[in-house]
This record gives sequence, C-alpha cells and structure tokens, in this order.
Amino acid sequence: MTQHRHLTSPLSLRGHTLRNRIVFGAHTNNMSDMGLPGPRQGKYLLERALGGAAMVVCEPVPAHRTGVLTRGNLLPESDQIIPHFQRITDEVRAAGAVVIQQIYHVGAHGDSDLSFQPHFSPSGGPSYHDSDGSHRMTVNEINEVLDAHVAAAVRAKTCGFDGVEVWAAYHSLLDQFWTPWSNTRDDDWGGSLENRTRFSRTLIDRIRRTCGEDFVIGLAISYSEVFSEVTLSAENLCEIIALHDTTGHVDYVTVGAGSYLDFERIIPPFTHAEKLTTPLTARLKGIVKHALITSEAGIRTPDNAETILASGEADLVSIVRGQIADPHLARKVMEGRADDIRGCISCNQMCWGRRSRDYWISCLINPSAGREFEWGGDRFTPAAQKRSLLVVGAGPAGLEAARAAAERGHSVEIVEALPVIGGQFRLAGQQPRRAQILDLMDWYERQFTKLGVTLRLNTFLDADEIAAHPADTVILATGSLPEEGGFQRWLPHEPTLPGLENGHVHSPEAILRREVRPGNEVILYDEGSNWRGVGTAWWLAEQGHRVTIVTPEPYVGKEISRTAADGAARRALAAKGARFVTESLIARWHGNGATVRSLLTGEETQIPASALVMCTTNRSFDPFPEAFPGKETHRIGDCAAPRLAAYAFHEGRKLALAL
Repeated sequence: MTQHRHLTSPLSLRGHTLRNRIVFGAHTNNMSDMGLPGPRQGKYLLERALGGAAMVVCEPVPAHRTGVLTRGNLLPESDQIIPHFQRITDEVRAAGAVVIQQIYHVGAHGDSDLSFQPHFSPSGGPSYHDSDGSHRMTVNEINEVLDAHVAAAVRAKTCGFDGVEVWAAYHSLLDQFWTPWSNTRDDDWGGSLENRTRFSRTLIDRIRRTCGEDFVIGLAISYSEVFSEVTLSAENLCEIIALHDTTGHVDYVTVGAGSYLDFERIIPPFTHAEKLTTPLTARLKGIVKHALITSEAGIRTPDNAETILASGEADLVSIVRGQIADPHLARKVMEGRADDIRGCISCNQMCWGRRSRDYWISCLINPSAGREFEWGGDRFTPAAQKRSLLVVGAGPAGLEAARAAAERGHSVEIVEALPVIGGQFRLAGQQPRRAQILDLMDWYERQFTKLGVTLRLNTFLDADEIAAHPADTVILATGSLPEEGGFQRWLPHEPTLPGLENGHVHSPEAILRREVRPGNEVILYDEGSNWRGVGTAWWLAEQGHRVTIVTPEPYVGKEISRTAADGAARRALAAKGARFVTESLIARWHGNGATVRSLLTGEETQIPASALVMCTTNRSFDPFPEAFPGKETHRIGDCAAPRLAAYAFHEGRKLALAL
C-alpha cells in the first residue's frame, strides 16, 4: 500500500469520507431501458463500488428535453426514474462509495434524431454534433432551463444520490454561456464575465439553497488548446473557477480534456499522451480555497495517478476506462496488488466505439462490462463440477477462456504453436503506440502463474495428440490465417488477386513478424479500414518505407473513426509521407506496381511499388473438423469466424462461465 500512499489515503468531502482518491467519473454508459435505469446500469455501477472506487458519478441525466443526446439517455424532467435509482444508490452506498448524479445539457450540440426538439443555446450557433443549427434562448427559456436543472438536482437527492455534478465541460450549455465566441448576447446573460457566468452561478446557488448544506455539488469543466482563438484559455478557466469557488458552494471541480471542437481528446485513445489535464489542475490547486480538484482524461494506471497526487497537481483522480477494464482496480491498489490490475489499453473500441453507435458500452478486454447483471459482475463462482480443460491456441479467445476457467477452479492446460502468447493481437502490439497490448500479454502470463494454468509454447498438437490428451474438454481457439488468394470483396468476380503469381504480395502478419523485406515502395490495400491495415501502414512508415494506402472506403481509417483515433492516425501517416488513395481497389498486381481502379469512375492508374500488402478478411484456421471421441469440444474466436479481438475475448469468457 505504501507504493501508492497518496492514492490510497482517505479524504473528506462535505461530511463524507472518501476511502481513497479514486473516482469512477461520469460518462454516458447508455444502459438505460426506455429511459429508466435498470439492472444493466445498476450492477455496472455497483461493481465499481464493490471494486473499491471512493466515489461513483452516475451517467448524466439531461436536465431538459432540449438536451437529449443519446438513445440511452435517462428520461429528462421525469420522476419515473426515482424508484429505479433508489435501488441503485442504496446498493452503491452500501458498497462503501459516495454516489453522485451528473446533470447535463449539451446546448447547441444536441441530436435532433433523438430529441425531436430545437437545440437550446445562448446565441443560436451551429451544432458540432450534427449539421443542425440551434435556437437562441429567450430570457424565459433561460429561466425554464435553470428551473429544470434545479428540479433535476432535487430529483437526484430524492433518488438517494449524495450530490450532483453540474456539467460545464466540452463546450456544453454552461461552457457556451462562459465562452464569448458562443455567447454574443447583450443582455444580463452575456458580455461581461459576471454576466456570462450568471447562469452557472445562479444554478449552483439555487441547488445549494434547495438541497441543503450536506449535499455535495461538483462542477465538471474541460480544457483544450485546439481552436484557441475561440475556446477558453487556461487563464480564463482559472478566473471562472475562482469566481465560483468564492461562494463555498462548489465542493469539487473535475477537469477533463477536449470539447465538441476537439472531440478526440474527450476520451483520448492510445494515439494521445496521458495525463492531459494536469497542467490546468495544478494551476487550479493554487487558486481555489474551498473546492477539491479532480484530474481526468488519460489517467490509465495507479502509478500515473499516484504521481499526480504526490506532486500536488490534484486532490482526486478520475479513472474511468481503467475501471471499465478492471472494476476492482481501486481495491487491488488498496490491497497492494497493483500487478493484478488488468490495464486498459486505451483502444476505445467497445466503450466509446459502442457508445458512438448508440449502443450500451462494454470493454474489449473485459467483456463483463455491461453484463454484470447477467454474469455476476467481474467475479467468479466455483464450478459445480471441476473439469480438465485443454485450450488449443493462445490468442485472445484462448487466453480468456483459460484464465476464466481456471478462476472457476477447472484444471487448465493451454498450448500455443508460436513461441509467445497473443496471436494476431500481440502483433497489433508491435504497431506504433500500442505497447499497452504487450502489457496485457504480460498480465495474462502473471495470472496463469497465479492460477496454476499450464502454458506450453512452441507446441503444435495434431488430431491424434488431442484425442489422446487426458482432458475431458477441448477448447479450439486456433484463430485465423490471411487470405492467401488476395480476394477482394469489391472485386467479387475475381476469386484471386489478378497478378498474384507475380510475387511480392504479403499479409500484414508477415510484415509485422518481419518475415519479409518489402522494399522501399509499398502499397497497402486496406479493405477493413481498421487497425490491422492502418496500424501496419503506420509501422511501415515509421520504418522508413514510402507507403501508399489504397482502400475502397471513402477515407482511411473509417472503421476506427468510432474510436476517435482515426484523425490522429491519418495525421501521423501524412507526417511520414504516406499517400491515400480512397474508394479504389487493386485491379491488377504486376510484381513491381499495381493498376488501381477508382470505384467512382472506373478510371485506372499505375502506382509503382516493390511490394503489395493485402489487408483483407482472414479465413478461419480450424484443422480439426471432426469431433474428438469422448471429449466435449468448443470452437471460439477467429476459429469460429474471423472478427475483431473484442468478440474473441467475449467468447472466451462466456464459454468459461458456462462450463
């Protein structure tokens, strides 16, 4: 525990004792059922409280009908949520956490497809969420939205929340009032700093008077240097927070990164630096007299969090994705078991990636996220009947099946033909800035040692050897292999790549394993538009190769746009001189170049190259089509069908829970 003594020390917050400095901060988990909090949302929050988080800040509720943003939003302006939340808050508090409700309004940046309302904003500016404009609020409408915020706070108190967090982050409604660029009003609600902060100051004052002195009030803000000509500077934000702090009503300020004008830093993927907000939180620490300061955005590990607290840059740390990946992060830190934490890999694929498509969130490496009410949390109950398991293949599916089965008390042996675990997912860890995947592989090896799993590397078992193995259950997780014929889905009448016989055609796996030397000029055909292609192109560019990416998609990295990392990837590729050829395919490979055909016009152009890397859909590798007599057999992961890693982890866990 002394390793993280600041992180594990208690702290007082308006009459409450926080058991440590770790907050599970507010985020849209999108788990409501027809606008009501249900078991999915409740058990998701409870698991993080059971996991040791000192404070749990619940998904934001829209204060007003004009602020609805997602399908999974909680019902605005409705008492129907009260009995449902009362059950949740009782459980979360009983687990030892302070529980807070965030209240929000997105202002101009609403979603008309969901709200069917005009977006209310101070001055009627455009939405940065969609192509709509917004409605300039009248004074009566400003007062109406103020009343709605106060009513939401009263409702939260009735629900059993210990307090509320008022949302002024990411250029939301309150931030829009604060910012002169988006607040051009010439009445009492615009112009001077006093007028521009009137909405937030009035709101917080009314919540304090209405909800009482023992009610916690937090304030969420964010900072971005992008479009600094119009966004609030650090100096501006310090002045604004100091003004709010003088009242003594604000108990804590959470500082996030990014905004609707700088969206990729709101939930920063691995393409971005960590600890994005500490420069501002350190300044605020020197200014505020009453409020505690919480640092958020890019705080992934307990070591990072401890550094922030030990240096006096913040009082609290909000670790959201880290506690999605491992709900028991805080408890493990408190128990001195930080090495047991399953570290977030900052991929955003199933948290923000699912939320961006308006599904409830989950986690690539922790498939229990969002399924806690079905799977009994991120914990394991002993199996009723212990089995002897043989897992063939140590990619994501096999790794998770072996680990989870061993957690339940089964005897597990896992064999892998390669000298290392991880399969293709480990290769992804070779790509630029993705070493967190390699950390995850180390975690699995530590867990295998702890759980007594037998791991055999450099071992390829044939059918006879599997049949003769003493295990009563066989789990085939043999993965997938590249499509050797170079078939392109948008050239369906050609079963193989025209010109394949000319040679110098490689898979991304061969490139990342350094099995081939592709030469200086490389064409990479990227059909999936995901990290398999984009990350391999980035790796090639980092190695000094001149890369041309050809893709049938309208832009490079389309599939990873759901993670908000595609822009950073394209910028990195462009900085290395990569060329992008979109909405095109490879009509023919010549051995020293390709004929590239536009899908828009049919026009063909010649691009010289020394090698062609084909990033197309893999084929399942299942060398054991027959059943093994006397053995229960299961196929999971790419062995069943080639897909993204998230589904392999999910199938591994799901099967282990069923055995």
